[in-house]
Amino acid sequence: MIHIDRIVEGAVVVTAVKGRLDSSSSPKLEEFLIDAAPSGTVLLDFAELTYISSAGLRVVLKATKLLRGAGGTLAVCGLIPQVHEVFDVSGFSSLIPIHPSREAALATLG
Repeated sequence: MIHIDRIVEGAVVVTAVKGRLDSSSSPKLEEFLIDAAPSGTVLLDFAELTYISSAGLRVVLKATKLLRGAGGTLAVCGLIPQVHEVFDVSGFSSLIPIHPSREAALATLG
């Protein structure tokens, strides 16, 4: 089960994800991110994300490429240690800006 909220903070579209991001829930996030892509800057707040699978990582990568192609930015914040480890092992930590909290990310992005 996944819950997704979209909050606009100035010029940044914050997409807060709660629950597990896997093959059954990742299409929902993908839909949200495709809608947000034209906005320019998207922040994925994963503070309440408890799990991410390879399907979830693919959605994050696809959104990153889509935003970069449109001149935008995608960043991530609030990773719990288990999810941060997945980002590190997969190499995503070097591809996507990761911030410790939403506040820190907004201070940098906005």
